[in-house]
Amino acid sequence: MARLIFVNRYFHPDHSATSQMLSRLAFACAASGHEVSVITSRQLYGDANAQLPAREVIDRVTVHRVSTTRFGRSGLMLRAFDYVTFYCSALWCLLWLARTSDVVIIKTDPPLLSLVLGPVAWVRGAKVVNWLQDVFPEVAEHVLARPTARSRLLAAPLKQLRNFWLRRASVNVVLGDRMARHVADLGVDPLRIRIIANWADGASIRPIARDDNDLRRSWGYDGQFVVGYSGNLGRVHDFATFVDAAELLERDPGSVGPAGRPIRWLFTGGGALHDAFAGEVKLRNLSSVDMKPYQPQETLAASLSVADVHLVSLRPQFEGLVVPSKYYGIAAAGRMTIFIGDAKGEIAEALRRDGSGYCIAQGDGAALARLVARLAQDATLVSQLGSNARSAFEKRYAFEHAFVAWQTLFAELTVSIGDSRRSGRLMRKHTDVHGR
Repeated sequence: MARLIFVNRYFHPDHSATSQMLSRLAFACAASGHEVSVITSRQLYGDANAQLPAREVIDRVTVHRVSTTRFGRSGLMLRAFDYVTFYCSALWCLLWLARTSDVVIIKTDPPLLSLVLGPVAWVRGAKVVNWLQDVFPEVAEHVLARPTARSRLLAAPLKQLRNFWLRRASVNVVLGDRMARHVADLGVDPLRIRIIANWADGASIRPIARDDNDLRRSWGYDGQFVVGYSGNLGRVHDFATFVDAAELLERDPGSVGPAGRPIRWLFTGGGALHDAFAGEVKLRNLSSVDMKPYQPQETLAASLSVADVHLVSLRPQFEGLVVPSKYYGIAAAGRMTIFIGDAKGEIAEALRRDGSGYCIAQGDGAALARLVARLAQDATLVSQLGSNARSAFEKRYAFEHAFVAWQTLFAELTVSIGDSRRSGRLMRKHTDVHGR
């Protein structure tokens, strides 16, 4: 088996989505017999001042934590310093660690990491797998909405370099069909693109009946219909639509029809737009919206099962650049989803295929309010769509399915490494025989 080296800014015990995905895969690969190393930072997503050990072995995974600046998430420019110092530290660590026959799996936190580390892996003779959770700098351009001439001038060479190293990689792992098409449009050979969706842990996240959920009871939601949003609320997401819906249901419930049960909106998590969302809720004086912090991994089944229905959002311009992974945990918990975004988007298509939810256009708060009011009256429908979600999860989104795909990929790369070695030995033998 080839040695695997994963690179990402966060790793276990960090709770961020990229960390959880990486950690689960790394530990499983180590348990299956691979020699696994991880290059990461000493920080936590929510605590820039955390001082995790510089080197340790966790469940057979050797973790190399490099030093970086610690400005955290206080601003884009200061965060850029954290990125740059991680780039530099990770570069030197990989240069020292990587060797011929290794497989280096580079994630996308911080952005454009493969642009920095791809050349190092290439110089060391390692295979490169780009694991794309998002596509930069396109995401940043859409976040800016109106990019300046200077930002466009900077983005152009970054894209060219990024595309070059995507084409040079052995494989680019993407999260869905639309992202695969986008990467192919960048000039990457489709044979170098592999779709492996993200996942959730179906063993630890299982449906908990509302009446059996102690957390739901302790949070005071007995007899109420709970609409949940769990996880990161970032710049690629939309919150205005569900704030509009919550206000409409509070101020003018008659305009959307009777709800049957009192409706509560529960936000559990954080993210770049958390404060803006909280400020808007306060500005509108919405009493039906509650906020809770990120919940520990061990209580995720209970916290996801608090809600009767979950919201997932993605602004339409980010389709093909980002795929929300929230849906997989929601499906594991046996809850239905309302997706706010492009009706032809990755999650919208999954909901139709799985029969596990509905799609609402971004900005249509009235449609969302009507749908929520209708669902609050129809417990049978909500239960059926939640059951469909769990069935789809077991069929498509459990970790075991993704792990088989990753193992197959690593086996293919190991064969290609073996072929390269044999070719090298034959070439050396040919050289020795002919004296050249």
